[in-house]
Amino acid sequence: MLQTIIYRFLLFSLLVSVNINNTFAQNFTDEDRARMIRTETKLEALEKRMEDGFNQIDKRFEQVDKRFEQVDKHFEEHLSYIGYMVGIFGAICAVIIGFTLWDRRTMLKPLELKVQAMDNELLKVKNNRSNQSKIISVLRELAKSNTKLAEILKWHKLL
Repeated sequence: MLQTIIYRFLLFSLLVSVNINNTFAQNFTDEDRARMIRTETKLEALEKRMEDGFNQIDKRFEQVDKRFEQVDKHFEEHLSYIGYMVGIFGAICAVIIGFTLWDRRTMLKPLELKVQAMDNELLKVKNNRSNQSKIISVLRELAKSNTKLAEILKWHKLL
């Protein structure tokens, strides 16, 4: 658009300079007049071709803008698909973590009960051993006065 204005201005200034030169020219012939008409016709044709070219360029720019809009729409669609995929992936991860925690708790509960039972058994055994050691110490005391009991304790290697 700006270039069209510039070209029109140049054409006008050219025509004005030709008219100014015409006033100063004393020998202006019909041949000069025909040449000037041909020049004006060529300039008008050039101006028309330039306007057509600019119009074509404007149409191409509009087509490029439409293509960019289409690309933007496709890009937005792809972004929404990526968002859905990220959401699905996050949900799957949350389900897996939840399942893992649930499975771990259900698996460890029987193990914890078994460990508690084993601790109780160990306490019973410790209490039994302390009772056994008391019984052995009592038998040793008795063995000092009873020879038969002393022989039995020696035979079992308790004395």
